[in-house]
Amino acid sequence: MHATDVTNASRTLLMNLAERSWDDAMLSLLGVPRPILPEIVPSAGRIAVTRRFPHLPDGVPIAGIAGDQQAALFGQACFATGDAKCTYGTGAFALVNIGDRPLRSRFGLLTSVGWQIGSEVVFALEGSAFIAGAAVQWLRDGLGLIKSAAEIEALARSVPSSEGVTFVPALSGLGAPYWDPDARGLVSGVTRGTTAAHLARATLEGIAFSVADLLRAMADDLGHPLRRMRVDGGAAANDLLLQLQADLANVTIERPTDLETTARGAAMLAGVGAGLFRTKEESARMSRVGQTFQVGMSDADRSAHLRRWADAVARTRSQRG
Repeated sequence: MHATDVTNASRTLLMNLAERSWDDAMLSLLGVPRPILPEIVPSAGRIAVTRRFPHLPDGVPIAGIAGDQQAALFGQACFATGDAKCTYGTGAFALVNIGDRPLRSRFGLLTSVGWQIGSEVVFALEGSAFIAGAAVQWLRDGLGLIKSAAEIEALARSVPSSEGVTFVPALSGLGAPYWDPDARGLVSGVTRGTTAAHLARATLEGIAFSVADLLRAMADDLGHPLRRMRVDGGAAANDLLLQLQADLANVTIERPTDLETTARGAAMLAGVGAGLFRTKEESARMSRVGQTFQVGMSDADRSAHLRRWADAVARTRSQRG
């Protein structure tokens, strides 16, 4: 069987989001013959069974399919409109549930299907920051300030603030909401008193600022602020990063007991599709919050930090290689 689900199909530019079918106008524009495309199916449901796969018995149902970020959204049980999650990997990928109708973003965020179960369809907005954990890797491999990525938290905690040092991690350009591939990374506010610890803390702040930009764009598109975000990915193990994220984005951060939420979301969808769970809410029993990070920064301090960030981003974008 040649099939893909609606979440993956929605990211090809070839699927009509409203109808959830291949769009004839886009197929014609891009010269894609319809017969070569797979059938579009829901994210959960009995789609096929295994047959002649090494190390797997025949007849195992394939009952869940989703793109990685949509699977993480489902795995984080972001079932209500306005529920958001962010995956911190090499980059950072934030998604928010926007309900049962697609929404055109005013800030260049991507609209895709979050999941489909039966006739229930949920849409999502996604924003991507190109650099997140990769900035920490640069401190390790490019500058030699740390020997392992895990060392950055202790180094950054050794100072109470970045002392005005700001790092815009546009090492591969800027993603949403700027979409500026020509932007270049920038470190500003450096003095003779700046140390490796200040740069380490500025790096974590830069990741948190980048995600805060995404959340503000999402909130503006939805017309109301986001109050909570669930997190996953390797860098989400960093407590200081998550506290900075809560403070700078003005949202409560919830971290699950395990960070592999993409795999969990795929398993939850498969469980629903195979009938092991009667509802998506029942499947969400697999998802548990391990730690919560509350906002601890005043509005005045946050505004001052955001002005500092906006000034640095503006100067980052003025550079052209």
